[in-house]
Amino acid sequence: MPLSLLRYGLLGRRDSDAYFPPEPEFRTKAEVVIIGAGGHGCAAAYYLAKEHGVRDIMVLDKGYLGGGNTARNTTIIRSNYLTPEGVAFYKESVDLFRDLDRELGINLMYSERGHLTLAHTDAAMRTSRWRAEVNKHMGVDSELVYPDEIAKLCPQLNLSDGVRYPILGALYHPPGAIARHDAVAWGYAREATRLGVRFHQMTQAEGLLVEGGRVKGVVTGRGTIHCGKVLQAVAGSSSIVAKMAGLKLPIRTIPLQACVTEPVKPILDPIIVSGSLHAYISQSARGEFVMGGSTDPYPLYASRSTLDFKEGLMMHMLELFPFLAEMRLLRQWAGIADMTPDFSPVMGLTPVENYYIDAGWGTWGFKATPVSGKRMAECVATDRQPDLLAPFALDRFERFAPVGEKGAASVGH
Repeated sequence: MPLSLLRYGLLGRRDSDAYFPPEPEFRTKAEVVIIGAGGHGCAAAYYLAKEHGVRDIMVLDKGYLGGGNTARNTTIIRSNYLTPEGVAFYKESVDLFRDLDRELGINLMYSERGHLTLAHTDAAMRTSRWRAEVNKHMGVDSELVYPDEIAKLCPQLNLSDGVRYPILGALYHPPGAIARHDAVAWGYAREATRLGVRFHQMTQAEGLLVEGGRVKGVVTGRGTIHCGKVLQAVAGSSSIVAKMAGLKLPIRTIPLQACVTEPVKPILDPIIVSGSLHAYISQSARGEFVMGGSTDPYPLYASRSTLDFKEGLMMHMLELFPFLAEMRLLRQWAGIADMTPDFSPVMGLTPVENYYIDAGWGTWGFKATPVSGKRMAECVATDRQPDLLAPFALDRFERFAPVGEKGAASVGH
């Protein structure tokens, strides 16, 4: 037994401070209120305090810190998107991730594994070439590889022709990585509290005070907070919270499921994705195989898991990796995804003055945590749409200017 644990048990004395301070007193005024204490909300609070000197911030969450989609994602980080706008955005996020553990002083278990997006058809091969060229033009390391090279990168993969969906090639993205999702939220939140940000868990936003087209405060079960600015970063609840401000978002809310196996020794290094088969897999630092697929086919505000998802996913997983037949599933869960028509996020200014939105992430919000926090903080502090967020503005749907990312975002979480 560690001596520090024995000392705490017998004397009630800690050798060091708690990771988080006790929850501060609930106040009824703040300069900025952030609704949502997931990765994006915590990151925005941190960058607002650190880079813009805005420290009178209250971060609210109806549950616990990092307990929503941040706790339910599958931790894949990449920047090999299809559109120039998407590639530039996620490239900055990967750059921030690479130094984030040192900045936050926490081990994020960031591990670059390489990311293989498999192509099973001629159409998928054309899309892979297209993505590779866009990526290279934007300074992102991606290339089209063929089965002989895939066999070297992932010898465990079944490359036989005697299967229903033979692998013709793949888009290889060496910077593809995984990280500990909880640690990202915890690291941002801890550093934000050190800068004066106040976090209030189990505090649900029940309404918004909007007068003359301008937000004035947030109504909670613990009282009303009068504030100058409000940022919502609530993932699958985006449409519900935005409705409080009088906004109707172009978002469809649907469950997204995943599962993990029992842990084994490391045998799978790269992240494997198949958009055609709606399947992806990686091995965690603890040895579990983390697997998932596409979203459920129907809108629903529920984080329950189903047998149908598991059966459909395993059919394809066993074709790609026959050895998984010997593995036992350990856990299965679901998150709530907020999908936009163009499979890209909605970020920045809204028609309600001083009300800002970070939504529409669908299945790929975790990998955007650092860049979203940094650029949304800039947006809130300056009341301007940052250049990097300009393509993702809410009014793009009125302007018929979508950022079509379905070809690179679907399934490849």
